Amino acid sequence: MNGYLIFILALLIFNWLLSLIVETLNVRNVSTKIPEEFDEIYDDEKYAKSQRYLKDNTRFDQVQANIMLPLTIAFILLGGFSWINNIAKSTSDHMILQGLVFGGILMVISQIVGLPFSIYSTFVIEEKYGFNKTTTKTFIVDIFKGLLLTALLGAPIFALILWIFSSVTNAWLWAWGSLSIIQLIILFIAPVAILPLFNKFTPLEDGELRTAIEEFSKKQNFTLSGIFKIDGSKRSTKSNAYFTGFGNTKRIALFDTLIENHSTEELIGVLAHEIGHCKKGHIKQTIVISLISTLLMFFILSLFITQSELYAAFGIEGTPLYAGLIFFGFLYAPINMILGLLGTILSRKHEFEADAFAAETTKAPGEMIKALKKLSADNLSNLTPHPMKVFLEYSHPPVLDRIKALRAFERN
Repeated sequence: MNGYLIFILALLIFNWLLSLIVETLNVRNVSTKIPEEFDEIYDDEKYAKSQRYLKDNTRFDQVQANIMLPLTIAFILLGGFSWINNIAKSTSDHMILQGLVFGGILMVISQIVGLPFSIYSTFVIEEKYGFNKTTTKTFIVDIFKGLLLTALLGAPIFALILWIFSSVTNAWLWAWGSLSIIQLIILFIAPVAILPLFNKFTPLEDGELRTAIEEFSKKQNFTLSGIFKIDGSKRSTKSNAYFTGFGNTKRIALFDTLIENHSTEELIGVLAHEIGHCKKGHIKQTIVISLISTLLMFFILSLFITQSELYAAFGIEGTPLYAGLIFFGFLYAPINMILGLLGTILSRKHEFEADAFAAETTKAPGEMIKALKKLSADNLSNLTPHPMKVFLEYSHPPVLDRIKALRAFERN
């Protein structure tokens, strides 16, 4: 049997099994006793609700995995990729056009297969726990906007990579350089050209909050191109805040739900945390690491893109580049998993550092603690995740660990 096929099938089964083990441990790790830090935030009923939310989501995710694993394996073994390739080849003699058809069909199939799960998650689970505010119209429009954005951005990039690998010496290096430039450009234009397609960005009105944000930013010598309120309540009652953009397009975005549920002091704590990421160089580090990871990916891709056995594993004769780019994704999964694991470890470190920055600059770690508690309760977050779940997947430390670190600043 084809060695690539054996490796890929084994990897798919391993990932499914690992997820099953981790999620089982995570659910079993929940405690019916409310952590002492949250005694004043949770009552028994709401805490039990947060645990039901975790269990419902875990069961749903596992059902999805149990369906997707055999579907994926069957699609590979029964010649699904070969069937799509035949359609692509019949539409044009041009390799890049064939690639766009090949990728487009896969994207549509993926969208169709994933649609029932997305509908159930949004309109059943999120609705059941009072989070969902998405209307059917918004849900459908979001799907079409996503597809349109993929077509306008993804298709040209995919075509460019195909052209480079079919025409240029040291293609992996040129592909990396081209994609890196595109990624950096997107960082600049996303706040003004992409994100507003999905959410309405309204300049934060004059008042106590805006004044406090501007004064704090000025004290930290941190320039903002804008402070915006997002209509997050259009889709969910969950809260969030983030920085977006780079350089002169750097702006802060606050969900309207966040503003409604938190005091000015708490919001300044959240803002200080986000500024901390910038001041500590976390964003630049993340960009550099991403560029290095992409360079590694393209180099390894160059070693396998011409291997006919890789294509044969998916039932395809020859070595059509467009199919190789897709198949390499299966092959690269273990390396991607390792890099992702290292990334989450670094991210958790960065979160602690940003919390420390917020505590030191605001001189009010207690307000940050209040904000974290409210966010956790409002979003029904899992307060006691299993250590293996945290190690493998958490980009943020568990909230109790963050609060413990912040308490140290209260004592100083």
